[in-house]
Order: sequence, then C-alpha cells, then structure tokens
Amino acid sequence: MTKFDETFRKEVNQVAPYIQGETEDEVRRRYHLDRVVKLGSNENPYGPYYHARQAIRRSVEDINRYPEDDFIETKRVIADQFGLKPENVGLGSGAGNIIETIAKMLLNAGDEVLLTKQSYRLYREVSKLMGAKVIEIPLTPGFQFDLSAFKERLTDRTKLIWICNPNNPTATVTDPNRLAAFIADLPDNVWVVVDEAYADFSDPEQLPDLLQFINHKRVIVLRTFSKFYGLAGARLGYLLANQQAITAYDTVTEPFNANRSALVAAIASLKYDQKQAARTLKRIQADRQDLAESLTALGFTVAKSETNFIFAKLPESAPDATTLSRQLMAQGVIVRDGTPWGYPRHLRITIGKHDELSYFLEQLTAILKQA
Repeated sequence: MTKFDETFRKEVNQVAPYIQGETEDEVRRRYHLDRVVKLGSNENPYGPYYHARQAIRRSVEDINRYPEDDFIETKRVIADQFGLKPENVGLGSGAGNIIETIAKMLLNAGDEVLLTKQSYRLYREVSKLMGAKVIEIPLTPGFQFDLSAFKERLTDRTKLIWICNPNNPTATVTDPNRLAAFIADLPDNVWVVVDEAYADFSDPEQLPDLLQFINHKRVIVLRTFSKFYGLAGARLGYLLANQQAITAYDTVTEPFNANRSALVAAIASLKYDQKQAARTLKRIQADRQDLAESLTALGFTVAKSETNFIFAKLPESAPDATTLSRQLMAQGVIVRDGTPWGYPRHLRITIGKHDELSYFLEQLTAILKQA
C-alpha cells in the first residue's frame, strides 16, 4: 500500500483503497476475448426499467442546470413508500457517498466503531479516516452478525455500529427478531447504521422493521437505487433517519449531491416501474435458486441468499478461490474472490441473465473437470 508523506492527513496512511471488481473492457483486452460475462459487481442486468429510461432521456435537456424541485419530489416519493415524512429522507450520490458522509457527521478521533470484517469494507476505511478506533467482530460460522459479541464490546466510547443486512459478501440475513432486540437495547449514545442495499431482493419476513426505531433510537437505514432498480451508473442512494440526523446530514454533505438524471429516474422507478420491477425480482429469484442447485450438484456449499448474488464454498477438489477466479476470468467470466474478506475458498457470484449464468456454469464445469 502506498505510504504518503507528512503533508497528508495522517489517517490516510491507515486506509486501504477500495478495490472494485474487474471491468469487462479490462478483461477483454487482457485475455483477447470476444465475450466477457460480468458476474462480479452485483449489478442488475435488467435495469434501468422502462419509465426510468424515459425519464433519463428527458432529463438530458436540462442537464445544464442544477437539480431543484427534483430533490424535494424524490424525497417525498421515497418517504411515501415507507409512510414517513420527507424530513426523514436524505439523498446521496450512491451508498458509498452516504457512508462517507455519515462517518464525517458522527465520528470524532478516538471514538470506537464496531463492525465485522466479513462485510462491505468501506465502513472500516471511512471510520479509520475519521480517526476512530475500529473493532472488528467476526461473523458466526452461519454468517450471522454475532450480536452477543457486539454487545460485549460496547463501551462508553462506542459511537457507531455498522451492520450490512442482507450482508455483502455472504448474501445472508441476520435473524430479524434478534437484530431488532439488539437495536432496542442499545445505549442512547450509540448510533447504528443498517445498510439494506439488497433488501428489495429479500423475503420481507426475514428483515426487521427498523423504521419503528427511527424516532426514538439513533438508527439510520441506508438503501440504494443501484441494485434493485438497476441505476448503479446513475449513483443515487438514500438514508432514512430522524429529522435531526437528516438535518445534520444535509449540513455535512456537499451541495447538489445527486444528479438530475438519477433523481428523475428514481421517481419514475418508484411511481411507474413497480410492475416491471416485480417481474424482474421473480426472474432473479428463480435464477438464484437454479444457480444454487447447479452449484450444489458440482460440490459447492451455497449459503442461503437473500440478495441478487450467491456466496458459495468451493468443493474440496477445487483450487483456492483466487486461482479459480483467475481461471474463470481467463475464460471470460468475472466473479469475486472471497479471499479479501477472509474466505479463501468462497466465490461471490452475481445473478446475471440466464445465458450468462449458463456460460459461467459451462466454463466452471470445464475447469473443475481439469482440477
């Protein structure tokens, strides 16, 4: 990792850069391929939906202007979805921008932050950047957040807890009753951010009702339009919290922190594209089940997924995840190696289109036969 000189903020040397998945163009050039299937970034291959596309096209005519009423309308439409007020909604340029802003809003040097290593790594890095002490608590063997261990590590210096549910990369959810009880018992001086980026792919009964806590606990719920609504390139996320937290967030974040095209696409997605989104959800869930069964037949152990991706442990006869992911890449298939999360024998595989998954399974089967 690069070491920066003393003119930089000292915490910069403690932060690891975010490593994104390989791009199709990079892999195509590197291996001189005609076809590349990208199953590594948890994108929705079916989005954006019809009315969102139309709204984006119309918005180009006004792209020379800063967004105005679009902010107000987007907040109102999101709030209506959850039975909240617009004052309970904040916007950001993707979930990553919101996570960074929350860290700036809440953390002082020396504050303690609780999180798990086997989750979205940006939580750890932005907390370090603000000078916080990061305490990592492993997931249980069943990929649950170890809430008892979290509770044991609470001190009077604990300021913030990051929880990703459903969790990335494991695709799993933590028991909703236990998670709700954990949040209800938190001290009043502790904030908890629950990142629900993949919640729209989940069985609603597997998720706790977090909105019940917003006005009497320090709870922030984070969601995004990148995944379920297929607007990853437009960059728009949102947070749900009490009015004071939203006011503080809007004070800290940069002006016009969401672009006009993303805002109108979000409005169209929520107001007019729900039927198409529901059909897409059924398709992704069906393909998710088929892929899990196919991988199981090949000797993989597949975690129960509540997302648009699968987390699978390799069979004993297979090479490690780093080797296998590179072998797949050479054949034009991009998946994510679980090693950086501490899972050197796991792969994370996005639910792509049916033909993409078929191609992946074809290449995977051929590689495993040679192992």
